[in-house]
Amino acid sequence: MAEVDVMRLTLVFLVLALAGATEAQDARSARLKDVARVAGVRENPLTGYGLVFGLSGSGDSARNRATLQSVANTLRGFGVNVEQADLASRNVAAVLVTAKLPAFAEPGQLLDVQVASAGDARSLNGGTLMLAPMMGPDGKVYAIAQGPISVGGYQFEAITASVQKNHPTVGWIPAGATVERAVPLGVAGDGNSLSILLNEPDFTTAQRIASALAAEVPGARVHATHAGKVTVDYGSAPASLVAEIARIENVMVSPQRKSRVVVNERTGTVVAGGDVRLGAVSISHGELRIEISTTYSVSQPDGVFIRPSASIGSVVVPDSRVDVREGVAPIVSVPEGATVADLISALRAIHLSTRDVIAVLQSIKAAGALDGELLIQ
Repeated sequence: MAEVDVMRLTLVFLVLALAGATEAQDARSARLKDVARVAGVRENPLTGYGLVFGLSGSGDSARNRATLQSVANTLRGFGVNVEQADLASRNVAAVLVTAKLPAFAEPGQLLDVQVASAGDARSLNGGTLMLAPMMGPDGKVYAIAQGPISVGGYQFEAITASVQKNHPTVGWIPAGATVERAVPLGVAGDGNSLSILLNEPDFTTAQRIASALAAEVPGARVHATHAGKVTVDYGSAPASLVAEIARIENVMVSPQRKSRVVVNERTGTVVAGGDVRLGAVSISHGELRIEISTTYSVSQPDGVFIRPSASIGSVVVPDSRVDVREGVAPIVSVPEGATVADLISALRAIHLSTRDVIAVLQSIKAAGALDGELLIQ
């Protein structure tokens, strides 16, 4: 079983083209837009409530009064007056509609929409979302969603059996929402300065970004506010804010990457950067196997009894056996400066399972021989 687990162990190594651990890493350059963003330029969530019609008996039941009330209100908007008590259809489902509004969306732009059931509907397959307004965090309507739902699953039920694939109560409407309200340029600040936010805060990277921007924009005052923010102060509003953002986001910087080893116990994936180094360490792994087996036998009374008694009869006797096997503990030695790839190759040579590899990495980190951060997912 250990050999099968080792064969299933997937090793993915993201090697950063480094000649040395620190010097080559400092020489790696990236565009500013790849490691940071301008403060205020981000997506905004949109949320709405709507009804999905056209379901083949897989919609909400009569227990969902909110659905029945919503259907009655919708029909009333079309001039059809009907009481809530008169509705008994399972062809309608109440849903929540969500989407992401881009930073610079304009009226008429189409957005992808996700639809999720809000009641006890069994499936949204074949349904059509009716007109549903979508609001932002400020309570204003920014888009309107409508259209047929695409569900990547199904569910079929019989009297005593059911078959389901994926989640049939969640679906998508590609380009199902239309933007109705323009989103202004959401750059934070007073117009005289720009704030650059790092995707991964780091003091060294922030200082390098400040130095690179100071060389690119000589007339501005650039300083690193903290590990996650760099401020560019122009003194007065620039002639074209878009041109200034396009100018600075293409500045080349040398970010300092964090040394990390990420281990996923569910999939057996180990992801490590090429700059993660190990100290000199020896690993001893022993395997202890304990097998407990129990057999049952029936004991019959001997001889012939003339006068049977209630205390005389057959007895079931359990027979337990404990077998302990302890294998020879192999020893693996890793030299100073070895990488995680070298360690994994050595551990595979002694046929360790995925969980054993994770335990070894945790022990190496606890021993102080792993130069980096260990993340267990």
